[in-house]
Amino acid sequence: MTAETVSRDERAMPKGKDLFVILGALMLAMLLAALDQTIVSTALPTIVSDLGGLNHLSWVVTAYLLSSTASTPLWGKLGDQYGRKRLFQASIVIFLIGSALCGIAQSMTELIVFRALQGLGGGGLMVLVVAIVGDVVPPRERGRFQGLFGAVFGVASVCGPLLGGWFVDNLSWRWVFYINIPIGIVALLVIAAVLHAEGERESHRIDYLGTLLIVGWAVGLVLMTTWGGTRYDWVSAPIVLLGVASVVLIALWLAVERRAAEPVMPPRLLASSVFSLSSAISFAVGFAMFGALTFLPIFLQVVHGVSPTLSGVHLLPMMLGMLVSSIGSGQLISKFGRYKAFPVAGTPIIAVALYLCSRLDEDSSTLSMSLRFALLGFGLGLVMQVLVIAVQNAVPYEDLGSATSGVTFFRQIGGSFGVAVFGSVFSSRLAGHVEDLAKDRMLPPGFDPAAVQGNPKLLDRYPGQVKDGVLHAYAQSIDTVFLWAVPVAAVAFLLTLFLREVPLRATSQTRDYGEGFGGAPTVRSSRHEIECALSELMRKDAEARELYNRLGALAGVELSAGSMWALCRIAKDGTVSGQELADRAGVSVEEGRPFVDRIVEDGYVERREGVLAITGSGREVAGRLFEARRKGLAEHLEGWSPDEHPELASILTRLARASLGDDADGEVLCPPRPSSHGVAP
Repeated sequence: MTAETVSRDERAMPKGKDLFVILGALMLAMLLAALDQTIVSTALPTIVSDLGGLNHLSWVVTAYLLSSTASTPLWGKLGDQYGRKRLFQASIVIFLIGSALCGIAQSMTELIVFRALQGLGGGGLMVLVVAIVGDVVPPRERGRFQGLFGAVFGVASVCGPLLGGWFVDNLSWRWVFYINIPIGIVALLVIAAVLHAEGERESHRIDYLGTLLIVGWAVGLVLMTTWGGTRYDWVSAPIVLLGVASVVLIALWLAVERRAAEPVMPPRLLASSVFSLSSAISFAVGFAMFGALTFLPIFLQVVHGVSPTLSGVHLLPMMLGMLVSSIGSGQLISKFGRYKAFPVAGTPIIAVALYLCSRLDEDSSTLSMSLRFALLGFGLGLVMQVLVIAVQNAVPYEDLGSATSGVTFFRQIGGSFGVAVFGSVFSSRLAGHVEDLAKDRMLPPGFDPAAVQGNPKLLDRYPGQVKDGVLHAYAQSIDTVFLWAVPVAAVAFLLTLFLREVPLRATSQTRDYGEGFGGAPTVRSSRHEIECALSELMRKDAEARELYNRLGALAGVELSAGSMWALCRIAKDGTVSGQELADRAGVSVEEGRPFVDRIVEDGYVERREGVLAITGSGREVAGRLFEARRKGLAEHLEGWSPDEHPELASILTRLARASLGDDADGEVLCPPRPSSHGVAP
């Protein structure tokens, strides 16, 4: 890639207000998709009361998780191939259509189908937002904005249950879906008006068959766990056939992936013990997290009679515990370079918290519940993002993107299974307890547990003995759900003991822990992962003056920091007017003139009819600065063998050029502040 190409790419990127408007729209879109993983949880009891179908409750969550997870790889590669703007707009439209249809659903079956459609659009929102950020933000600045998008996941996870409950209490459960429409329309209009950068196009051989087979075996297994023990006996023909069909589809999927040019998940990854163990642990984490988020609101609203809004408030300790431990563990890993201790500690905490949740009953105090929820969240946060670090340190460069995406994929699949299994256990146990109450003549004729679930105040119409019996039945049923999850967390703990800890690479110390906290599906190429990490490392570099002075010493260039910035900028542009150069630096022409005069005097730049043009000697000196920067960045890639991967070598060259003479460090032409350690011009 030539300097002129880099320069043109940077000039095409939006600047100033336009950039922040685009980023705002992208954050809105990501917020929509992230919220819809959690906002429904506190509304579920009311939805079941209105639409019926208690046995299908878990599918309202599972349908969204499965469709968003399975569609994510397709959206990513289609966006690379055909342009991200149009695909992103299409994903927003699909998401909004799904939201509108969910809002007008008249049966549980309709709602489940429409949730799957909504998830299809949500998968596109997640992956394309991340890709478009790379198109509109220069590499040097990219790290600064990654944290903002990570924060969106954290906000969505904390606020989702709370917002869902508020809508149910003050409007209707249908507004849980309707609220997406005005926000999505704003994002759609802004993207249509302001986003012009399309990014580079890449040709892909898309693995449609592999994606279809993933959906097939995942749905088959989720159906088996949903229907087993409720609609059908575990040894009945439908359940056995579903199990056999799912195993066959898994075998076919593995065979197809071995032959696919660009598999959704390269089978060689499964041969890596670190990846396999991390994926299994991630599955268990998703199992516990999404299962808890789905069934704790039912416990709170029915057994303790709190409003949907207050049930969201009760969940805040869990979400805050998750946020604190996720961010805190990330900072400790960056500081000490060790990560295995966190999942080893986190998984038993999850197991203990799940066991304590299984001991809750109708008499548990708010403090007791809050402490248990916070402990569960704290344990989850210790594990989630660390698993991404583990696989990134264990796989070669060519598998970096697939491994990162794979761990997230298994967390989402685990969430789908968790909700399905929890739902099956809950429905089965509740039906059994209600039947026992009926046999003991403790229930009036025509009693409907689903109606009570949607409106717990109905119990006030019945005698105290009936009310106490029903509340205890619900408490026992949900307790069983959490008790069944304990062995899953215990197995995850045993797996963490065998997780091999690989020395932490510099690029793994820059993870966006907020995104890991959100648990949303994403797909990134190996190139994207390295670019994100390097851009964050560049952001953490010393102040601009120090950086240029250091590079000047390494390259043997005796110029002030401001003159080196101007030389690199002019070398990238080829020719540039004095006014444009001053605008890029954020100074007046008079303030910047001394820096330019120096490189003109040295023969590195010529003034030609009001235009500054790079000379041969100037290009050679700038090249030395670029090479010094490239070598500095290469030190961050120790262990990735950039000399063996042409793509990595290209990334280093491109980022080295892009990060010198960049608008973001034009402050070196400004008068030094008292705290600056730079050399005065």
